[in-house]
Amino acid sequence: MQKVIGESKKSFMTGNEAAAWACLAAGADIMFGYPITPQNEIMHYWTRMAPKYGKGFLQTEDELSAGFTVCGGVQSGKKAFTATAGPGNVLMQEPFGMAEAMRLPLLAIIQQRGGPSSGTVVYSQQEVALTTYGGNGEGHRIVYSTSTHQEIFDYIIKGFNSAWKYRFPVFILGDGYQAKMREPLEMYDPESRGIEMVKSYPLIGLGGKIGQDRGPSHLCNIYSLEEELYEVITKVQAEYEAIMPQITEYEEKQCDDADIILLTHGVVSRAADDAMKALRAQGIKAGYFRPITLRPFPQKELRAAIAKSGAKKMLIAESAIGQFDRLVKQEIYGETIKIENLFMPGVGIIESDLIDKVKSVL
Repeated sequence: MQKVIGESKKSFMTGNEAAAWACLAAGADIMFGYPITPQNEIMHYWTRMAPKYGKGFLQTEDELSAGFTVCGGVQSGKKAFTATAGPGNVLMQEPFGMAEAMRLPLLAIIQQRGGPSSGTVVYSQQEVALTTYGGNGEGHRIVYSTSTHQEIFDYIIKGFNSAWKYRFPVFILGDGYQAKMREPLEMYDPESRGIEMVKSYPLIGLGGKIGQDRGPSHLCNIYSLEEELYEVITKVQAEYEAIMPQITEYEEKQCDDADIILLTHGVVSRAADDAMKALRAQGIKAGYFRPITLRPFPQKELRAAIAKSGAKKMLIAESAIGQFDRLVKQEIYGETIKIENLFMPGVGIIESDLIDKVKSVL
C-alpha cells in the first residue's frame, strides 16, 4: 500500500483537513457522508486526496443513509467512516444505535455546531449528551473529546484501532472552531511511531459452513424475547466495563494542592489550562482536570484528584447549559465538593472568562 505520510512533517492546516489526513494515515478505505457545516471540508479534502491512494467516497441522499452505509461498509470488512454535526448527528443516532447493537467498528467524526435544530453553523459543545448517550440503548460507545488539531489527528488514528480492536462504535468529538481554524500539528505515519494499526476484516460473507467450520456471526439488532435481550445487554455491559481501564484517558495538572479545580473538556480546556497558569501566578491555587474520554468517563481518576487536592470547590465550564455538568455529576455522585458553573451555550469560553469566574466564587 502506498504510504500516505513518509517522514513526520510539520503542517499548518484546519482541523477538518487534519481529520482527512488522519483517516488516510490510519488506512481508512471509504467515507460515506452528507454535507453539513462545519464538517464539510472533511468530505472535500477526503475526495480530493482519496483517488490518489485508491480510496472511496459516496455522498448519500441524507444522513440516515450515510450512517447505515458505514454500518454496511464495516460489515464487508472495509475501514469505513463518516463525519457530521448538529442535525446530522441527530439523524445518525439510529445507525449509531445499530452499530452499538451489532458491535460494529464504526468511526464518526462529530464537529459540534450550535443548536437546537439548525442553530448556528459555527460552534458549541451542545452535542455531548447526544454523542455519549444519544441512542436508545446504554451508551456502549467510545467518545474522545479533542482539544487541538494534533489531538484530532492522534485520536482519529487511535479511534480506528479502538473500534476494530474492541468492536464498539467510536466518536471523535470536535467543534466548529477546531474544524475551521488553522494551527500547527505534526503529521506522521503510525508505524513510524510503533503504532500497529488493527487490520479490518469482514464480519459477514465468511467462508466455511456454520456449525462445521465456524460459528454464526449473530450480528443482531433486534430480539424477540425480553430475556434474550437482557442476556445480550448484560454480557455487552460486562465486556464494556472490562475494557474501560484500557480506554479511559484524562489530563490532570496541579491538582495536588488545589483550592479549586477547573473541569472542562474539548477546546475549552485550552482556555482552562491558560487560566490555571495565570491564577497560579497570582497566588490562587487552581488545578486542572480534563476528561479526554467522555465515554467511558474517568470517574475514578477524577474522584482521586478531588480527594488528594482537598479542594473545596470545582468549576465546571462548558459552551452548553449543563450537558457536561450532568455527565460529571452522574459519574461522581456522592462527592461533597461544591460545584460552581460557567455555562456559555454556543459561545467560546476564553481565559479571562474563567479567571473572572474563579475570583468571583472564591
